[in-house]
Amino acid sequence: MPKETNRPAILITGSAGFLGQAIAHGLSNRYRVIGFDVAAPKGPSDSFETIEVDLTSDDSVTAAVEAARERSGGRLASVIHLAAYYDTTGKSNPKYHTVNVQGTRRLLAALQNLETEQFVYSSTLLVHAPSPRKGVRINEDSPLEPSWAYPKSKAETEALVAKERGKIKTVILRLAGVYDEDCRAAFIAQQIARIFERLPTAYLFSGDPGAGQPYLHKDDLVDAIVRTVERRTTLSDESVVLIGEEETLSYEELQKRIGRLLHRQDWNTLVLPKSLAKAGVWMQTEVLDQDTDIRPWMIETSDDHYEIDISRARALIGWEPRHSLAATLPEMIRRLKEDPTDWYAKNKLESSVVAASKPEIEEAKKRLRAPLERSDEEVEAAVERHRLWTLWAPLANVALGLWLVASPMTLGLFDPVVAPFPPALGHEIAEPAIRDARLGASEVLSGLLVVTFALLGMYRRWSSVQWITALLGVWVMFAPLVFWTTSAAAYATDTLAGILIVAFAVMIPPTPGIRARALAADDDRPLGWSYSPSAFTQRLPIVALAFVGLFVSRYLAAYQLGHIDGLWDPFFGPGEASVRNGSEAVVTSWVSKGFPIADAGLGAFAYALDILAGAIGDRRRWRTMPWMVLLFGLLIVPLGAVSVSFIIIQPPLIGALCTLCIIQAAVTVVLIPYSIDEVLATVQYLWRAKRAGEPLWRTFWMGGPALSENQTPGPDLDRPAAQLLKEFITGGVNFPWTLVTSVLLGALLMTTPLVFGSNPPLYYSDHVAGCTVILVAIIAMAEVVRPVRFLNGALGAWVAASPFLLGGGGMVGTLADVAIGLALVVLSLPRGTRSEEHYGGWDRAIV
Repeated sequence: MPKETNRPAILITGSAGFLGQAIAHGLSNRYRVIGFDVAAPKGPSDSFETIEVDLTSDDSVTAAVEAARERSGGRLASVIHLAAYYDTTGKSNPKYHTVNVQGTRRLLAALQNLETEQFVYSSTLLVHAPSPRKGVRINEDSPLEPSWAYPKSKAETEALVAKERGKIKTVILRLAGVYDEDCRAAFIAQQIARIFERLPTAYLFSGDPGAGQPYLHKDDLVDAIVRTVERRTTLSDESVVLIGEEETLSYEELQKRIGRLLHRQDWNTLVLPKSLAKAGVWMQTEVLDQDTDIRPWMIETSDDHYEIDISRARALIGWEPRHSLAATLPEMIRRLKEDPTDWYAKNKLESSVVAASKPEIEEAKKRLRAPLERSDEEVEAAVERHRLWTLWAPLANVALGLWLVASPMTLGLFDPVVAPFPPALGHEIAEPAIRDARLGASEVLSGLLVVTFALLGMYRRWSSVQWITALLGVWVMFAPLVFWTTSAAAYATDTLAGILIVAFAVMIPPTPGIRARALAADDDRPLGWSYSPSAFTQRLPIVALAFVGLFVSRYLAAYQLGHIDGLWDPFFGPGEASVRNGSEAVVTSWVSKGFPIADAGLGAFAYALDILAGAIGDRRRWRTMPWMVLLFGLLIVPLGAVSVSFIIIQPPLIGALCTLCIIQAAVTVVLIPYSIDEVLATVQYLWRAKRAGEPLWRTFWMGGPALSENQTPGPDLDRPAAQLLKEFITGGVNFPWTLVTSVLLGALLMTTPLVFGSNPPLYYSDHVAGCTVILVAIIAMAEVVRPVRFLNGALGAWVAASPFLLGGGGMVGTLADVAIGLALVVLSLPRGTRSEEHYGGWDRAIV
């Protein structure tokens, strides 16, 4: 920071911003620069010192000007007033008045007590009415006709400056939009981004494509400011100067130039009528509740064309531009192609959208050819240390294997037994004693194999055989169902032992089979993602819910296998079945008897696999164990569909409902939205890794390297309990009121006989539709598959029409179905509020 006090002092408001810092740097060689801003820029500055100020507060402005007096020696050569409020909504915001207008008034009032030679106010050329026709240039004396909130506030402030300036000389600089080689001009950046991403809106325009506005290079702006300050003594008391390039590129010309630079093609632009464009924006923002960079005011002003005459700037300050937008555009595009995420970040666009674009993948490809963060030797040494620390795990499996060998004798599986046939059995099976003996033989053989492979897996070179041990554990869980055991103790023992064998074999780090290349970096967030979908805060809710499903399914399976005499069901009767309640009727129905094993037991087995597949691996497993993540998804999604299907068929095909089955199905359906984001991340990674030169199948089975640059993994379970609970509930999932309401309407459809007196066949239709609506709405709560909700629009249309196509409704039932159906159609349209999370280019699919 300059220490000389004999240089004239310059005060710049908004000094921490992009333009403020550039102007300060341009003036710092000849002037002592003092900055005003709401917050000091990050890091030390050699160009200026910053005084924090709130322009909406009289006291703050007075104190800041007093501090500037002390630093300047009581005299300011010039005040360059850049600070202003701006947004692209086009709507009137109170800040336009409190910051832009009244903030300027406060500043001028405070400066009256400080010797100030000049006050430079940065306005905008948009205070002017557009050029009356193409080829006609406007100048400083052209009519003022600002058309939306921001330029209106600037015009109002210009008038205030003229009124409140006192003895201070003033210069109003009406600036064109500012850009540099990184772009920085919001509307041009958005136009470039739309074409870069090939968005549908990139082909559409709602006004005269021959219209355009002039722009101004940042360096030319700095030059204009410097010249204005240097000529402060020769300028008149009040000056107004237009600053911008005399060349005006039309929207269409920009489209073609950008298209050629990005995609080597002239970009075709379809002109939409303004009414249609407005309807589209309204539909997108108000009905679908989506974000858009196209605003209604932009449609209104899309015909406005500006060409400017800068002869006054030449005459008064000897300025004319040395750059042009047309000449700078190739460099803008080159920088975008070179590093899209950096370019998007600099232009305040969402960089996650392009984090996996072709240039970024090419950069990743180059990085992957170089040595990785850790060498294979370093990774192998770390894995070996972990292996030595966890040798107790295979030894624990040896003990479990020995228990399996001894358990048939302990549990009496080889003893004679007389037991009734299982109530859910629908085919011929062996006698009880034979079935138990077969299970006993299986346990002895399985136990011996577990001991053998667990011991072999303790050797470093043979660590991968622990996967064989894990497969044996899976068989141990499944065997009691295959043999229809009569022993409840054996079933319970094998379930617990099987889960523990899998856990000790492959869940205790280091998980065997992951290649060193996948473990070379700690990066745990996929390209463009704002979080790790494999974090334990993401997976623990799934594991917890799967345990609930396991307990319910084990209870139902115990009845199907004949281990208990009855089931609990507080709500539903047996219908025409000769059992005590709906749960018993359903799990002993012809549907359940059609399975070769107890179907509830199969569900319990699937839940156990969900628990194991959900818990294995660390927060990088979306790239270190892709096959496991996809298996996890395959376990959850089909299981959810099967569970809901089973609820759907109960009234029409079985004639009964099962409370416990509904609980089980609810748990299964809730698992789906919590697991989808990890599956998406894995699929994205496999595709991108292949594009980056990694072998697909080796990556699929053994994992692959990080594609991103070095990351610092964020905290996972090491956070406050309240924050963890929030993450458990909202990880990749949120709950728009539209979807919650859809779930409630789906539940209402399932109860139409009780509430509205509906009868079959309309009731059956309502039941099927209600179950499906709930399934769709809950799945759509996962942001990455939010468009799934549109299916409820089609279901709602059917519900509304069904009373007129099916009998059994009555007046009340008909009106109820019509109302519920139409409500579902309407509720399926809004997307709902988006979270702050990003999903690596998938964001645009969340419509």
